[in-house]
Amino acid sequence: MSKFLNKPSSDTLYRAIVALQNEDECRKFLQDLCTVSELKAMEQRMEVAMLLDDGLIYSEILERTGASSATISRVNRCLHYGADGYRTIIPRLKGDKK
Repeated sequence: MSKFLNKPSSDTLYRAIVALQNEDECRKFLQDLCTVSELKAMEQRMEVAMLLDDGLIYSEILERTGASSATISRVNRCLHYGADGYRTIIPRLKGDKK
């Protein structure tokens, strides 16, 4: 784990996120915490991750989301070689839709 992720100030952020009790609280917190462009970028990356998990190819994802090939590639790399954050949350989200 990087030095950045082990700092007490980072822990405060992660504890704050875990303390959120519902989607509305999360939305409000992230709107206060992030700029509009940061939120849009995170929303886009999550959508890309879901579509990659569904088996869509880059060109289909680009057409649906407008994400750059660099963004799609980065998300794909994280899906396969990252810290398993996407792999943890995607099945939970897909379970919610059933």
